[in-house]
Amino acid sequence: MAEPIIAQKMPYKISAEAGKTYYWCACGRSAKQPFCDGSHKDTGLEPLAYKAEETKDIYFCGCKATSGKPLCDGSHSKL
Repeated sequence: MAEPIIAQKMPYKISAEAGKTYYWCACGRSAKQPFCDGSHKDTGLEPLAYKAEETKDIYFCGCKATSGKPLCDGSHSKL
């Protein structure tokens, strides 16, 4: 299994809509960060589905090192 690539060392702010499902790129290879575009093929890594329970701004992890996947937990500050 491949290791994830750091897409950026800061979170991605997203205006999430209640009831919508977002597919977070876990591999770091997607050209549509922080969302999956299928670039994970043959890496052994899979995108993670996140269903927004309410409409609000959320912060998806950009460094792929968060322990609270897919949301940022500040892990990028230790890289």
